[in-house]
Amino acid sequence: MSLPAEQLQTEYSVSAEDMELNLSEVDPLYRQHYDEMRERMSEAGVELSPYNPRYEVYFDYHRNGGLLHFVLRYNSEAVGYCNIYITNDMHNQDLIAQEDTIFVVKEHRNGAGRLLSQFVHDDLKQRGVKRMSVTTATDLRVFKWLKRQGYKHTAHHMTITF
Repeated sequence: MSLPAEQLQTEYSVSAEDMELNLSEVDPLYRQHYDEMRERMSEAGVELSPYNPRYEVYFDYHRNGGLLHFVLRYNSEAVGYCNIYITNDMHNQDLIAQEDTIFVVKEHRNGAGRLLSQFVHDDLKQRGVKRMSVTTATDLRVFKWLKRQGYKHTAHHMTITF
């Protein structure tokens, strides 16, 4: 059930944050997200290796402006996040964005994700980003929600394991 917009805005906040400084707080969410995605992928016949992120690479991209880190908070507690890569398109030089991860813990999937996505969209527009691509690997039902947000179905994502 979705919470009313005014309640969402008083209890939830979103901000761009330093991913190195809040790693200890957000890492449990990263792990939870990865476990959910790993389980869903396993059901599809794709086995993923255990959680073992390359934090130094993430931090380097973040420090150099190529990775944005947004955090959704409920009464100051981190309950969601979104990491977005930004770069210039190799074909036309447009500034573009690619979602790396976007996640809201199950207990807060009540409309709060809209606040997170709207904040991210507004931030990207202010930066001059022309388009953003998102992959729905954890929960395929998110596809319908993304369409309601204005996303267009532009590709199929296929995976093969070796």
